Amino acid sequence: MRDIVFTRRSGWIPNVIREDGELRLMLAAGADANHEPRTFTFPIEESHLAVIQRDLARHLLLWSAVLPLCDAAGTRGRLDENAAVALLDPVLLSAPADVDALFRRIGLDKGLLIAHGADIALLEGGQVCAAMRTATETSDGKRAQKYHADRRRAERGVVLGPLDGALLRYTGQYLHGATVPKRKPDAVDPALLPDVMRVIATAEQACTGMRIGNDPRRGKRATDKQAWNRLASTVEAAVRRAHPELVDDAVRTVSFLMCSEAASRTRSAPLEDEDDEEAVGGRAGSGGGARKTMLSFTDDKDVERKWLAGSSRGAAAEFWDFVGDRAAADNEVFTIEDEEMGEGVQLHFYADSIARVTTVRRGGGGSDPVYRVEYSLVDGIGGYRKLVSTFVRGGCAALEQHGTWIPDAAEFERARRRRDRG
Repeated sequence: MRDIVFTRRSGWIPNVIREDGELRLMLAAGADANHEPRTFTFPIEESHLAVIQRDLARHLLLWSAVLPLCDAAGTRGRLDENAAVALLDPVLLSAPADVDALFRRIGLDKGLLIAHGADIALLEGGQVCAAMRTATETSDGKRAQKYHADRRRAERGVVLGPLDGALLRYTGQYLHGATVPKRKPDAVDPALLPDVMRVIATAEQACTGMRIGNDPRRGKRATDKQAWNRLASTVEAAVRRAHPELVDDAVRTVSFLMCSEAASRTRSAPLEDEDDEEAVGGRAGSGGGARKTMLSFTDDKDVERKWLAGSSRGAAAEFWDFVGDRAAADNEVFTIEDEEMGEGVQLHFYADSIARVTTVRRGGGGSDPVYRVEYSLVDGIGGYRKLVSTFVRGGCAALEQHGTWIPDAAEFERARRRRDRG
């Protein structure tokens, strides 16, 4: 038989229950193997109950002291009741100086106490009882999150000025640096918002016209890391020149915002729009050749997809969609072939290279066809997009002006190794 003897408004603060005639403190902490909260209890006396009922600060301190024992129990273990009981008198019945000395020895969950209103400066100074004079039953989790975020920055030697903090709040990254940034002007002190907007305007002006495309080699929603780094570097350099007082955390949150927004614009745009921007001026047959009427796309697993002129999507868009569907760590070679014209290109994503293949002599009469194969290095996904768009508009001849084409495989391999060495 279990009856609740005393509880507070916050359901997480430990309750006092009577179970089979015995007073016990009951608290939820940790989780079991199924990620469900675990509940622990241990015996207390009437004198302990009296303090818990009248003194919120001591009640919270007891909770903080017992939590490490619950954590030590893990997902299946039993609470060390003897250790828990041994904390009752020192936490609840001792003089404030002795309680402070106890927590200097055993440590305490500062985040828990700060969420419940503890004075941070006094807590950091070891004056635990004095810090808890401002304790509240209700919990403010964001206050504890801010404390931990500031501590992590302090450990890195970062001290935020008012504008630094305002920028991090504007992007929603004050508490969690990995959070996808968004524009949150309402989170900023109105007095600082004009300064924040001046910094944002500097960043926007610096990256005007820059874009971050998709990288289908890594999946349909992957972004072009090279373009991302280029835009981030541009924004950070401009912001540092205009606002040298800002710390790196503030500068990076602004560049992260600009990059995230640029990538989002690309993801929301039709794939044809992206390919058209990557095309060489949109000129059919740039450098010679003719626009394609039928193409075959294949991967390294012998999967094939056909494209015909007049389809609802352009050839380049259809090819990159095929890559986004099929690319994987063990599938990094893709081919575009024009059987009618006897030419094609083979993309080697694992080596950042491409080969163009043209038919010198078609087979027949018992003879094998003869091909000319030439290789070129490629600069990231942007380079691949330009080459693919050029090929589907003008064929292998149009590729002549794009890159250095090396007919000897051994010579090309040496060139690739020189590039990779730096």
